[in-house]
Amino acid sequence: MDFSTFFAFDAIAVAFLGCVAFREVAIIALPDSIAGPGGWFIDTDPQNA
Repeated sequence: MDFSTFFAFDAIAVAFLGCVAFREVAIIALPDSIAGPGGWFIDTDPQNA
């Protein structure tokens, strides 16, 4: 089995969109000290990008 045919594009796209959706929900739901500007889990400060 060839590696390129093992993973379907749809599965990869769904996994990517799931990760993006999880990140957005985490930014909204968690306090700023965890997911916000200067947060230790997700830092949304544009200067650190």
